[in-house]
Amino acid sequence: MGEKLGENQKRMLEFIRVDKNITIPELAEKLGISSTAVENNIAKLKEKGVVRRVGPDKGGHWEIVAGEK
Repeated sequence: MGEKLGENQKRMLEFIRVDKNITIPELAEKLGISSTAVENNIAKLKEKGVVRRVGPDKGGHWEIVAGEK
């Protein structure tokens, strides 16, 4: 992949690994950042092909696509 992930993005991936159903507000609370900041980071992770949303916003879940271990 080559692109470096920010500290918040790495932590977000860890939380998603533990709970693929985690919500943006939950991520914001755990990371101590705003929901908007989480949404921006999720957008960057999607753009990089690291995560994707499976299913609808409500009832769906996150999937880690790339080999960011």
